[in-house]
Amino acid sequence: MHSLAKPGLLRPALLALGGSLAIAASAQIQVPIQPVPMTLQSLLVLLVGVAYGPRLGAATLLLYLGEGVCGLPVFAGFRAGPAALAGPTGGFLLGFVPAAALAGWLAARGWAQGVWRGAALFLMGHAVILAAGCAWLAGLVGVERAIALGLLPFLPGSVVKVALGVTLLAALRGSRRG
Repeated sequence: MHSLAKPGLLRPALLALGGSLAIAASAQIQVPIQPVPMTLQSLLVLLVGVAYGPRLGAATLLLYLGEGVCGLPVFAGFRAGPAALAGPTGGFLLGFVPAAALAGWLAARGWAQGVWRGAALFLMGHAVILAAGCAWLAGLVGVERAIALGLLPFLPGSVVKVALGVTLLAALRGSRRG
């Protein structure tokens, strides 16, 4: 019997699907501010990058974006379709791909070890997402409004998500030892 699937692709495909579903679930945990809701997505995006590495992490986020563009209600507020990428949230969503890749790249180089390096990893990942989101939003509403609407409200939440990310990494390291 000849299989069309290449050996060794099932596991990464299942990981990518599971990661995309976890990110979709985290998109629904939100503080509904306008024009961009605050969600737990960025934390999951960076954790997927750390856990999966740069290539599979980025591929997982491309899968997630593809699911949403194709009409699956995976974006915040169960939104779907290409309009979600064209609107105010588009830059944040697109920024997930390089952020996951960066987190995976840094983790592969030991940045997920220890509190300070882990915090730096999560801060850099959030910086990528916020920069992409604000740049996109600036094209829609101008630079000053983009900073007011797409950066400043997200800074306290990003700090909390950095702390959660570092705590989760420490807990995972501890559970592997025991």
